[in-house]
Amino acid sequence: MDLSPILSQIYSSLWYLIPIYILVGVVKSAWFKGFFGEFQVNLLLKLFLPKDDYHLMKDVTLRTEDGTTQIDHILVSKYGVFVLETKNMKGWIFGSINQKMWTQKIYKHTSKFQNPLHQNYKHTKTLEDILKLDPEHIHSVIVFIGDSTFKTEMPENVTFARGCIAFIKSKNIKLLEPSLVIEIVKEIESGRLKRGITTNREHVAHVSAIVQSKEKSTATLTNSCPKCGSEMVVRESKRGANVGRKFWGCSTFPRCRSVLAYE
Repeated sequence: MDLSPILSQIYSSLWYLIPIYILVGVVKSAWFKGFFGEFQVNLLLKLFLPKDDYHLMKDVTLRTEDGTTQIDHILVSKYGVFVLETKNMKGWIFGSINQKMWTQKIYKHTSKFQNPLHQNYKHTKTLEDILKLDPEHIHSVIVFIGDSTFKTEMPENVTFARGCIAFIKSKNIKLLEPSLVIEIVKEIESGRLKRGITTNREHVAHVSAIVQSKEKSTATLTNSCPKCGSEMVVRESKRGANVGRKFWGCSTFPRCRSVLAYE
């Protein structure tokens, strides 16, 4: 029996679902969430900050001694240089200034992510070195976009959406002369890497290498889970070919099923 006519009819009836599935996949991707979060922050900065007082630069990739660093937004003004890191997340957010990893909790699902204050510290230090500025002239700002709630007390420079505008405007003491502001903008623009696929690919590769190195170091040196950062404990196989054999297992099992060889 020739099924070609039937398959052709089904395809002609449902072909429009293919782009819908692709679109849904893109919208749910980490790339799109990051892009959309940065877009929202960019819009806020343009709408609520005077263009004559604040010079905005977005998606700035700069060379560092060990590779590259990518900054979501930089604002240069007479009140200093503001370095913004955007997080598009939902759920409950737990964290403190000194913790290496923060926690995101969505119903029963818990995951870890890098402390954005530590992440943005590299950005601020890179700009300090390039611009030869004092630390007090550079302000770190963390902006959370999305349906998230802080469940622990956060420092004033960790904000939700419009909160970043209030924080930026609260820095109203003149720190930089107009001529220096212009020089800083020129220095950043001349030092940034050209935006494009090649630059993004190079930066992603650099970040991936750092993450892998940290995961290996964390598991080896601190006996912490390479996936969620929790403590690893010694367990013993109860069944199968490896019965009786010891291994390192995450203490949060079954929530996290990470395992490592026991040596």
